[in-house]
Amino acid sequence: MFFDLGGGEIMGLAVLALILLGPERLPKFASDAATLVRKIQKMSHIATQELRENLGPGFEDLQPSDLNPKAFIKKHINATLDEVDAQERPTPKMDPDLL
Repeated sequence: MFFDLGGGEIMGLAVLALILLGPERLPKFASDAATLVRKIQKMSHIATQELRENLGPGFEDLQPSDLNPKAFIKKHINATLDEVDAQERPTPKMDPDLL
């Protein structure tokens, strides 16, 4: 599902939370956790928007994964290889007498 946790593991964590927090505090804890997740998502979205605005034109379609150095290098290498493939290569000329 998420964070490489399966359904059984999530169910086990839910039972553990029920035991540790008790049935009276569990709904409040779940509500607070959901609020925290929403705040983190909002902050992430705002940070991404500010990054796009500060980089200027040409970066409107920027994704946070594009800033990963491995992805950046791979993207540039592939673009260079595409340019090399697109260049016209001269056709070799052979002397028919050599065949």
